[in-house]
Amino acid sequence: MRMNKRCAGITLGLGMLVLSGCSTLNQALGTEEAVDYKSTVAGDPLSIPPDLTQANRDARYRAPEGTTTFSQYAQNQQQEQNTSASERILPQTDGIQVKRDGDLRWLVVDQPAEEVYPKIVEFWGEQGFTIHSQDPRAGLMETDWAENRAKIPEGWIRNALGSIIESVYDSGERERFRTRLERVNGATEIYISHDHMVETAVGSAGSGDVASTFKWAKGEEDPGLNAAMLARLMVYLGTDVRNASAMVAQAERTAGQPQVIQSVEGQASLTLAESFDRAWRRVGVAIDSAGFSLEDRNRSSGDYFIRYLDSDTGEKIVQQNFMGRLFGTRNTAEAVPYRIHVADQGSSSLVTVLDQNGQVQNTETAKRIINVLVSHMQ
Repeated sequence: MRMNKRCAGITLGLGMLVLSGCSTLNQALGTEEAVDYKSTVAGDPLSIPPDLTQANRDARYRAPEGTTTFSQYAQNQQQEQNTSASERILPQTDGIQVKRDGDLRWLVVDQPAEEVYPKIVEFWGEQGFTIHSQDPRAGLMETDWAENRAKIPEGWIRNALGSIIESVYDSGERERFRTRLERVNGATEIYISHDHMVETAVGSAGSGDVASTFKWAKGEEDPGLNAAMLARLMVYLGTDVRNASAMVAQAERTAGQPQVIQSVEGQASLTLAESFDRAWRRVGVAIDSAGFSLEDRNRSSGDYFIRYLDSDTGEKIVQQNFMGRLFGTRNTAEAVPYRIHVADQGSSSLVTVLDQNGQVQNTETAKRIINVLVSHMQ
């Protein structure tokens, strides 16, 4: 945790008192929420794609169309009064399962993707995020970076000063989440992953100065945070809080740990000692965790369509300037389209890199793509 430079001199002493008073009773008992995100990007948090309709709501809450009579109005009011409280307040939703493979958990919702997708967009808005990008055709969405304000220590000074402390203190951590939906046998699988950035000090401005030079460094992905968000999503979709937490915590671990077997040295391929379904899932999660730009996928053909910018070729990467963008000159930083192909080989699966025309690649770039995938499968 660090303090804003402009307020450092004023709040240095107060910060020590805040730290000394951060262990409140609720925190000690573990009853306080550990997640309280605030997006670092201002703007409209919700953006429902025009080709997707909102989830159907109860007809009782829709504005009547056309004309109606008082007797019809009275009948509708009586129906609403006869509706039980359990149907009106946090109605239970059946058909949600939690699956687990190692540290990976995902949801299986017994609803079509077109009904689930807009609910997830609304969910991220409820959690304090804005949507950075989304592709409903591919079932993908990504939030903007947000700060977990729950990581800032509580104390009587922070509570007393309120918004002043909010502008001074920073947790020094940011997260953004990716959500991917898959259609499987009429149901929808939901995967959540995240990127984590940590602000680290890289040098001091002077021996007597409080301020230091900071930079943002990539942090480790926390499977527990992904699981916590899945539990929150289950509650948002209608599952009881306790049941959601229990289902996520007690999800049955898939028997046996997956094995990643590197193919012949020098080849841009790898073999997974598991069936196609499991290999397809693990490759998809590795793509999410690695931060590849995923454009589309085709499960029937076993292809993930990505874009990859290879920064290790030795070629100088130059971003386009204004004149270049205006006159359409080539941008040497443009990402190249590839396919990551998963092939069923019975008891195992082979993963290779293809170009956009479907030709197998054995280039140094293809090898680096495979190495990145392997590093996110361990």
